[in-house]
Amino acid sequence: MPQPQPHPQSRPSAAPTARALDGVLVADFSRVLAGPLAAATLADLGAEVIKVERPGTGDDTRAWGPPFAADGTAAYFDAANRSKRGLALDLGDPDDAAAARELARRADVLIENFRPGSLARYGLDHAATRAANPGLVHCTITGFGSGAGAPLPGYDFVVQAVGGLMSITGEPGGTPLKAGVALVDVLTAKDAATGILAALRHRDRTGEGQLVEVNLLSSLLGSLVNQASGHLATGRDPGPMGNRHPSIAPYETLACRGGLLAVAVGNDRQFRALAQALGVPDLADDARFARNQDRVRHRTDLVKALEERLAADTPRGWTERLGAASVPCGPVNTLSEALELAARLGLDPVVPVGEGRIPQVASPLRLSGTPVTQPAAPPRLDEHGPALRTWLSGPPERPLPPRV
Repeated sequence: MPQPQPHPQSRPSAAPTARALDGVLVADFSRVLAGPLAAATLADLGAEVIKVERPGTGDDTRAWGPPFAADGTAAYFDAANRSKRGLALDLGDPDDAAAARELARRADVLIENFRPGSLARYGLDHAATRAANPGLVHCTITGFGSGAGAPLPGYDFVVQAVGGLMSITGEPGGTPLKAGVALVDVLTAKDAATGILAALRHRDRTGEGQLVEVNLLSSLLGSLVNQASGHLATGRDPGPMGNRHPSIAPYETLACRGGLLAVAVGNDRQFRALAQALGVPDLADDARFARNQDRVRHRTDLVKALEERLAADTPRGWTERLGAASVPCGPVNTLSEALELAARLGLDPVVPVGEGRIPQVASPLRLSGTPVTQPAAPPRLDEHGPALRTWLSGPPERPLPPRV
């Protein structure tokens, strides 16, 4: 793994650098992944984020391991909670509930993923938070919406199943498979962040906050793009195709000497370049392969012809040779190899957050005028609680205490 280095957008400079969300206060009442990751994205952009957790146990993901760091921190929790301040509040306690309402009154953004209606008993539902703070952007994240799906618990794995993603993942005739990461939560986090930023832009113009609603099922369906469009066009359900693409060929993994090569030929010009680089230029003139739609129809014959040539070299050898011919391709890397590749390309993929703490994967955002922040370590449970409770009990005009 590459050694973490200060991100180029975060290296010290002579004067403080403005961040896109400087001055924005986010109250993060969410748990697990989608909400916390959305809040972490806002922190990357310069917002001050206060993570509110249950006393004693905190966010569920604090216990989701292994793996754990040497100090007992769950790697899962750290992945979505960088750069936040930690505050433990028991919403069933009147004093803590009052502090939570005061935080919502002072915040610019509130993010929560409680079951619809459950926050009303604490005065933290949208109607109550809007009455107390008309400029608040209140983002609620659910599994299946606030209507008929409101009682259903939202877990990424279940949504991958019922939302159709598993039905198109895996090998033909094989067991439906989930993606290798909680992809629906990640997609929903990005939708939530997008909606929050749009609502903040609206507030800049009008002074009015609003309710931002996202749900896991809708975020998944919105991400199925060509597969969903193909179904709507034909009425047919797509099925799993392994690493193959339903509409493009060759756009899949192909066997080489000692491994697999991912090849993504997106047009006929690229296929001609591939055939030339493989030493079989006549393939591009073969009636079965000349056009993309022909290659899709004759995929089996095409793959056989290509793999006969690819057997002469390794995936990395072909990556160099085909890359020189502008054919999109690459080996199937492990995660450590992927990080090493990003480091070689100068993308600075890993960022340190303090001695003895798990490094963070760098934000993918690059902003020339308002760069992302250097991330700070995720908070210990209630790490900033005493200072924040004192602040919430004082006059509203008192500034947020500095982080120590």
